[in-house]
Amino acid sequence: MISGSPDLLPSIELETAAHPTRTIIWMHGLGADGSDFVPIVDELALPSIPAVRFVFPHAPMRPVSINRGMVMRAWYDYDIADGSAGLQENMASLRESQRAVEALVRHETQRGVKPENIVLAGFSQGGALALFAGLRYPEKLAGIMALSCYLPAPQTLVEEAHRTNFAMPIFMAHGVADNVIPITLAAASREQLLGLDYPVEWREYGMAHTVCREEIHDIRNWLQRVLT
Repeated sequence: MISGSPDLLPSIELETAAHPTRTIIWMHGLGADGSDFVPIVDELALPSIPAVRFVFPHAPMRPVSINRGMVMRAWYDYDIADGSAGLQENMASLRESQRAVEALVRHETQRGVKPENIVLAGFSQGGALALFAGLRYPEKLAGIMALSCYLPAPQTLVEEAHRTNFAMPIFMAHGVADNVIPITLAAASREQLLGLDYPVEWREYGMAHTVCREEIHDIRNWLQRVLT
C-alpha cells in the first residue's frame, strides 16, 4: 500500500497482520527509494503477534554535492569534509529530514501505536538519519537500527540528544569490506555512542555496502526483542 498526505512523506506500507501495534519506519539509502527494502519484510518473517506495520518513506529529490550536484532521492546533502576523513552534512537538509521523520512518528501515534513501540531503521544515509532523528526524539522509542552507516553531525549530539532516549537500544551493523562508508567511520560513531553510555549492539559481516543473510537473521532477533 502506498500512503501519503500533504504533510507527510509518501511511503510504502506493509503490515504483518491486521491492527498493528508496532511500527518500523525504515529509511532507504542515497539514490534509492522506499521500495528498496520492501522485500526484506518477507525475509524477516516476523511473527504476526504483535502485528507490525512497516513504513518505507521516499526521500525528497535534491542535488547531492558528493555526487557532483546530481539530483536524486537523498535525505540530506553532504560532501567530504575538508582536511579530514569524515563527511560534512548540509545541516538545513538534515534537519528538514529529521522533522519529516518526526512527523511520521507522530502519525503512527495518531494511528494508535505508542512511541515506545516504534523503531527507526535505515540503511546507509537512511541509517544515519535514523540515528540523528532518533537520538533527538523527545519521547521514548523502541530502538534504532542503523545499517551500514555512521553518526552524522557528531559534534552536535551531546547538546541536542534527548535524555528520554539515553537507554534506547541501538543496533549497528556494517560490512568489513564497505567501500562507500568505511567501517572505520562507523566504528568511530559506535565508540562515541558507547562513550555516552548508549547501549549499542554492534555486528560486523564479511560484505561490502549491502545486506547479507546472516545480518537479516540478527536483525530479526533484535527486532523481536525490542518490539515484544
